[in-house]
Amino acid sequence: MPSTAPAAASGDLILTLSCPDRPGIVYAVSGFLAERGCTIVESQQFHDRESGAFFMRVQFASIGERAIGPDDLRREFGTIADRFTMSWRLVPATHKQRVLIMVSRFGHCLNDLLYRAGTGALNIDVVAVVSNHPDLGAMADSYNVPFHHIPVTSQTKPAAEAQLLDLVSELQVDLVVLARYMQILSTDLCKQLEGRAINIHHSMLPSFKGAQPYRRAYDRGVKLVGATAHYVTADLDEGPIIDQAVARVDHAMTVEEVTALGRDNECLALARAVRSHAENRVLLNGHRTVVFNH
Repeated sequence: MPSTAPAAASGDLILTLSCPDRPGIVYAVSGFLAERGCTIVESQQFHDRESGAFFMRVQFASIGERAIGPDDLRREFGTIADRFTMSWRLVPATHKQRVLIMVSRFGHCLNDLLYRAGTGALNIDVVAVVSNHPDLGAMADSYNVPFHHIPVTSQTKPAAEAQLLDLVSELQVDLVVLARYMQILSTDLCKQLEGRAINIHHSMLPSFKGAQPYRRAYDRGVKLVGATAHYVTADLDEGPIIDQAVARVDHAMTVEEVTALGRDNECLALARAVRSHAENRVLLNGHRTVVFNH
């Protein structure tokens, strides 16, 4: 998962914004930063011609004698944000988002995320693993990540989700990742986690839904298998897509080989989606996303 993006220095900040498009937005933002002794490290912007919305991500550093802190920048940028009716965030570039991973019995995505986080390939701090089964407790322990077994049945689901939300609050979780968590979240929970929960779906969406998707794809003789990482919404598997991965299937492959290929796709798509979110590269655009690539 190589990156061509500039490395974030300890003092770098990231400004992300969206607003109705009109002339002068880039000029106003860049001028604001220049007037305060900031130098732009990376800047990307996008105008959606269909919706008329404008999106921007700027990574910059405050340097020299006029260096100014993030709190002052946030306060002073409010005037520009109000002028252009912006939705915006200003965060330190090196801030590690606190992540809670949810999983059931398949451990490939969990293991991949924990490994990447441990090696620094993902700028996240995994603060907990939650599962409706005890099976993967040993894997979480091997990475020194606290494991929480929260069983779920139709009768206990409300209480289980309440326990999950208590953990999210207690641990100050920024992002929840469903790494093959095989339970449907309630509408209320989806709303409470809106914009900060990512799911991995074991195929391209829309595609072979339901049980044994790789078996169904294999039986149909597909030539590609894929995986889709998307934000969680109350509409099952219909959330805004962040990343997808595909791989070609050869006619000589067995169903086991196709399944292994698919699981590799799941790991890759989910890791890329988590990385993009953690680096503040994803902006919501209605039912779609704007992803400023590395």
